[in-house]
Amino acid sequence: MFYHTRPIVRPPKHVVRNEFLRREIPIIQPVIFENRLNVVDVPRHIVKPIRRNVVVEHRHPFRHW
Repeated sequence: MFYHTRPIVRPPKHVVRNEFLRREIPIIQPVIFENRLNVVDVPRHIVKPIRRNVVVEHRHPFRHW
């Protein structure tokens, strides 16, 4: 004669299969393009010419004998 044993009852087990669907969301972002003009100080030399008359005498050297 066989005795029947009581079954063990356990909570259910979940098996989940995840799927993902891509959905595009529009994002509006303004882009500002700048044209920059950079001013740099650079020295500029201005020459003022001065004209002179110079007299140069060419003498023979003295001879001491």
